[in-house]
Amino acid sequence: MQAQKPVVGPTGATRMSGLHADPIVAIATAPGRGAVGIVRISGPNLPPCALALCGSGLLPRHATYGPFQDARGHAIDHGLALYFPAPHSYTGEDVLELQAHGGAVVLQMLLARCLEIGAELGLGLRLAAPGEFTQRAFLNGKLDLLQAEAVADLIDANTEAAVRSAGRSLTGAFSAEIHALRDRLIRLRTLVEATLDFPEEDIDFLRQADALGQVKELQGSLDRIFACARQGALLREGMSVVLAGQPNVGKSSLLNALAGAELAIVTPVAGTTRDKVVQTIQIEGVPVHIIDTAGLRDTQDEVERIGVSRSWTAIEQADAIVFLHDFSRMGQPDYDHADAVLAARISALHLLSSRVLHVFNKSDLLHTAAHTELVKDGLPLSLKTGEGLPALRLRLLALVGWQGGSEGVFTARARHLDAMRQTADHLSQAHDQLAAPHPALDLLAEDLRQAHHALGVIVGELSTEDLLGEIFGQFCIGK
Repeated sequence: MQAQKPVVGPTGATRMSGLHADPIVAIATAPGRGAVGIVRISGPNLPPCALALCGSGLLPRHATYGPFQDARGHAIDHGLALYFPAPHSYTGEDVLELQAHGGAVVLQMLLARCLEIGAELGLGLRLAAPGEFTQRAFLNGKLDLLQAEAVADLIDANTEAAVRSAGRSLTGAFSAEIHALRDRLIRLRTLVEATLDFPEEDIDFLRQADALGQVKELQGSLDRIFACARQGALLREGMSVVLAGQPNVGKSSLLNALAGAELAIVTPVAGTTRDKVVQTIQIEGVPVHIIDTAGLRDTQDEVERIGVSRSWTAIEQADAIVFLHDFSRMGQPDYDHADAVLAARISALHLLSSRVLHVFNKSDLLHTAAHTELVKDGLPLSLKTGEGLPALRLRLLALVGWQGGSEGVFTARARHLDAMRQTADHLSQAHDQLAAPHPALDLLAEDLRQAHHALGVIVGELSTEDLLGEIFGQFCIGK
């Protein structure tokens, strides 16, 4: 895709110069065989292209059945053609969609014919880059950046809760929250800037307008939005959970129990698992990536040693660690010493203690109060009876802050959360300035400006070309 120069639109939004005068074309359906396949064209002045392909003109927004013709007038296929004149289309440009049979060769022939017609008519028609259709929708004001990202999130969603979350973002729920927050921030900025312009009013003017109260309200609203967005990020990305512990404590059995399938080999031989095994499950609609690791021990076996090294890397990067203990071996000096060494090494990684959940397997052997006392700070579990598995699933969600239920949650990404954290930091500094006996009004104004800027980045009103390229480059070609 050709680089474009960023410009600032009438609302202060960053947009690229020009509206991509060259039309684009791509197969919009997934690769492989199917009942229906779609070839999509977007760009200016597409009626001549439709005429050459279909042999007749098309009524706007009406499905027309007929042949799609090759250069000699022979039918490549018969199907439906739909024409959406600008600006009433997905991209905001003229859009032509050809719905044909979903064979790979048929679609490639139609794609080649479109490019051929584009060359004959001098349209400059070219293949679309990944995500370029949605990028044009964003550039032409049909979607903001949050909604554009939600398109990809909806396509990639792998749970029902994630689909609903992405759907709310696509309809503008997340955007509406951010825009409302920005509008209130703009009003506060206007108030502060007016004070700077008329210094004789000084701080009394801001106190009479309850500027400090306004900042507190903004902070409260931001906290609420952030909580919803963080839940949405969990639905989108899922959480990674590493099963860690000594060899033969039941990690592979626990993976199989959580997944409901025999995914990992289970034997009484230490060192059976030599590399990590990953399986994604759902807990209350949240994707959970369970990682079974090699038993953590010193070993002379080169293959197992590499597996142990990878296990430590996975532990360091995990959202949560299930440290599995074998209750039947507790009290044995060698076992207890090895467990203590592993616990010390995990602590040395400077992980939050809240990320580590101690789980004691073989709880069916607990018979006395003394036994129960041994596991009071952890979670008892019996892989033999299944006791403790439901509680473990809920504890895993609690470790990453899942609050239960997906109603009102909208999908979010790491960049959204980072921008909101920046906004929170600047609002906190603005709060401190206003609470001080003698606020530095110029610093206050700058903190509010930076908070405003961070919110603008979320919806794409102040986005760089590099950011847009990274976001839309992750889309599929035909979207």
